[in-house]
Amino acid sequence: MFSNKFTAIFTALVAAAAAVSAAPGDVISPPITAPKAGDVWTIGSTQLITWDTSSIVNPTSETGLILLGVFENDDEHLDTKHPLASGFSIRSGAVNVTVPAVAAGNDYIVVLFGDSGNMSPTFTITN
Repeated sequence: MFSNKFTAIFTALVAAAAAVSAAPGDVISPPITAPKAGDVWTIGSTQLITWDTSSIVNPTSETGLILLGVFENDDEHLDTKHPLASGFSIRSGAVNVTVPAVAAGNDYIVVLFGDSGNMSPTFTITN
């Protein structure tokens, strides 16, 4: 009986320690400020993607990656094979991208990856 109680307490302590060590210390999550909900991008145009850098202190990754995706059924469908931008400084707060030739739609998103991924609101891409 003592062994079962000890095992339960030990397991709880290990779980608590793991939760503390897994806490997001230096993980940054800069909110995307553009595109905004309802923005319209035209295929082939140059667009500026921006994010708030005020929370960036000690990122675990200095370089960023931006992917285009479609947000359907509460799920992100990201085009991982064709990044919109990569290798830029996450501290820059902005990067220009060229809108690729994709199907027109109003459920597009961009996701910024540094040490975490941040999704924009949905926006439209037109021909």
